[in-house]
This record gives sequence, structure tokens and C-alpha cells, in this order.
Amino acid sequence: MTRPMLAVTGAVAALALAGCGSGGDKAQSVPVTATGSLESLAAQVKCKPDIQTDADEIRQAICKTGAGKFILATFATDRGQREWINDAKDYGGYYLVGRKWVAVGSDGLVKTLRGTLGGDVEIGVDHSKHTG
Repeated sequence: MTRPMLAVTGAVAALALAGCGSGGDKAQSVPVTATGSLESLAAQVKCKPDIQTDADEIRQAICKTGAGKFILATFATDRGQREWINDAKDYGGYYLVGRKWVAVGSDGLVKTLRGTLGGDVEIGVDHSKHTG
């Protein structure tokens, strides 16, 4: 298995840990999107990252806050990040995307993180609605 695929597998595991959340659609102002290392991003949301992958192209950790568990990943390149997100979105879930970083968790958790880290929310494919 390649490292990016291992990272996708880790994100899927984190989604299972995070569970389903339901966040209300509260209007909130979104701060300027954060930048920095995995550790600095984790510090901004007050979590101590449990590093799962520490490679040149991706660093990935499980984070826990009072709001729940999520995956936080940083990338060496924009292209590597986009490829990772595109692959991971096939598994569903909610993705908070910043410049060379992504946080993966439940809907409500991603909305909470966005209040601190900024970024854009992307939603993965919901396979539960497929028939066949």
C-alpha cells in the first residue's frame, strides 16, 4: 500500500471514530484560513496531535478536543493535498480544507474547527443514498 493510500485509510478510521454529528446551521464568521505546521494547527484548536504518518509528502495525526476526534493532515504540495482529498472523498465524510492542510471529522466538528482555523468545507460522496 502506498503512503497516500495509508493516509486515506487513516482518514476513514477517523471518520468511524468521529461518528455522525449534526450541527445546526448557525451563522458564524469565518476567520482567515490558518497556515502552519501540523503542530501549530493542532495548538490553535487545543489538541495534542497523535502522529500516525510522518513522511516527506504528508504528516497526519489523530486529534481529540472537547468537540470530538478528527484527523489533521498537512501536505508538502498543493497537488498532493488535492489528490489525497479526491481519493478520500470517495469514503464520504466532511473535510475542512486550508492551504496544504485538511481536517476530517463529523459535520458538526468540522464546523466547529472552521470557527478557529477558517478554510473551506468539502463533503465526500454519500454512498448511503445510492441504490443498486
